[in-house]
Amino acid sequence: MQMIGRLADQPEDTPTSTGTALTKFALGVSTGRKDENGNRGVSWFKVASFADGGQRELLLSLPKGTQMFVEAEASMNKYEVDGQARTALNLVARNFEVLSPRRQENAETSGAESDTNAVEEPLSGIGPS
Repeated sequence: MQMIGRLADQPEDTPTSTGTALTKFALGVSTGRKDENGNRGVSWFKVASFADGGQRELLLSLPKGTQMFVEAEASMNKYEVDGQARTALNLVARNFEVLSPRRQENAETSGAESDTNAVEEPLSGIGPS
């Protein structure tokens, strides 16, 4: 799965039971056409990354609102809660690229829309293969 969106918050480190470093973040991706107010809908995706070294440090340093390209492996898990069947989309980042830093919010922008004027030289991070 490939997505371009903005970070909902700064990525967080979460240790696993095996001691492997896991970084979690949420990405807001614009969807559909703009409404009468010029706003688009946003789909939110929770993503996990096992990037290490410099890629992990880069990911952890990114502030809320940073625009990113993320390539992730997607899988659906089925589980049950109180007798109710549920499904969850699991995304594990394989690669990511920083497209632009956090933008300044103003009356003309909202949600996870891209700001094409703020695109700078991309920085890359690569997860495990």
